[in-house]
Amino acid sequence: MSPIPGSGLAKGLAVTLRTMTKKTVTAQYPDVQPELPPRSRGVIGLFEENCTVCMLCARECPDWCIYIDSHKETVPAAVEGGRERSRNVLDRFAIDFSLCMYCGICIEVCPFDALFWSPEFEYAETDIHELTHERDKLREWMWTVPAPPALDPGAEEPKEVAAARKAADKLAAAQAAEAAQAAEAAATEQAAQAAASAEAAGSAGSAGAAGPASTDHPADRTDPTPNTGPEGGQA
Repeated sequence: MSPIPGSGLAKGLAVTLRTMTKKTVTAQYPDVQPELPPRSRGVIGLFEENCTVCMLCARECPDWCIYIDSHKETVPAAVEGGRERSRNVLDRFAIDFSLCMYCGICIEVCPFDALFWSPEFEYAETDIHELTHERDKLREWMWTVPAPPALDPGAEEPKEVAAARKAADKLAAAQAAEAAQAAEAAATEQAAQAAASAEAAGSAGSAGAAGPASTDHPADRTDPTPNTGPEGGQA
């Protein structure tokens, strides 16, 4: 069926009329910041503590705009007789946003949750060479990352939260066991001190009961001199 002549013009005029009847709203930027969607791809924030320098983000970046430098440090053995280990220490983490195409591959492939999307977008520069931002700037942007959306009521608990809760419960149980042991040791010590005091008091009482009398009664004494009467005879 062929279109009606002039239908396209009528549709265009209808759109124009609808737009003309709407109230014009002007965004007062930069005095009023825009309300961005929570998943806006503004810039990439770095959570440095989670980075293990695995280089996976730099290898998977299609633009090769991530620059990472690191060095190795020796970690002493955790227990006596164990062997020393080596770990990577991050020296530099930079992203050239003049090359970045905001595909998000680096954030998706990071196995340790060290990279996040931030809605921050005010990082324009007058020189293109200044669009390479180092890890200090990326860390500042990390604090503008919005909180993740709430889970569904029937969803499983994230494994990171479960592991953290398990570690916290284990630590609390260990502290409770130490407190119980300390209380038991204190109670045992108090009982031993009480028993020692009672034994010392009993020993002192027994010694006082078995000791000799300090004075003799006059009736118990025997006079060796015979008793004589007035006439000098024996009574």
